[in-house]
Amino acid sequence: MTATALLGEPISSDNRQHDRPEAASDSTTARWTGIFYLGLAIAGLVGFLLVRSELFVADDSSATLANLINHAELARIGIAADISAVLTQALAAVWFFKLFRRENSLAAGAIAAFGLVNAAAITVATAFSATALAVAGDPSLAPGGDQEGTVQLLYTVSGTLWGIGGLFFGLWLVPMGYVIVTRGLMPVTLGWILLVGGVAYVVGTYLAALAPDSTESIGSILVGLATIGEFWMIGYLLIFGVRSVQPQEKG
Repeated sequence: MTATALLGEPISSDNRQHDRPEAASDSTTARWTGIFYLGLAIAGLVGFLLVRSELFVADDSSATLANLINHAELARIGIAADISAVLTQALAAVWFFKLFRRENSLAAGAIAAFGLVNAAAITVATAFSATALAVAGDPSLAPGGDQEGTVQLLYTVSGTLWGIGGLFFGLWLVPMGYVIVTRGLMPVTLGWILLVGGVAYVVGTYLAALAPDSTESIGSILVGLATIGEFWMIGYLLIFGVRSVQPQEKG
């Protein structure tokens, strides 16, 4: 199956990107946006999904502490990946604004704002996990000498911040999808998937707070919708860029 079949139809011959003076710049901006978004996806996969799942044991503080002590290098890799997620999230947010600002300045600003807030949430979460590693390496840093409890609490708070940050990650997908649906810059189906996926992220955040027991099954389905849209978006940005919109089409 070709990339075109997977990602959607490329720009048509009568509406190619050279129709606008800004087209070359848009193409470059789109691809840089895709690179930053891909970096965010990889960093999040490594830091939160892989490394954290190896180190943190939710119901066993002694195991979490032992993992941090015995696998300190892996923990440092996870922290570096989280820092990379902050960097690429912030850059992707700014480049999305640059890419969409002429099409819908309000939506472009919302994408940037929500993305930067999510980056800030990940920054704080990373600070907690980095502090947990420091406490694991130096028992004197633990309040009252409770090294196990302190490490477990710090990692738990870090995970909670990632979860709450998902609210803003969902919110940044909504205006992203809206611009695509209304401006035709990419396949409309992609825009709708991003819209639905963004709302799903927001719903999943509330489910985690109100019905934590149902989060694992329902939340994974909801987040899966957004993930499909995100990787489709990344691929489209990297391969096709954005479709050109004629000046007279703008409202």
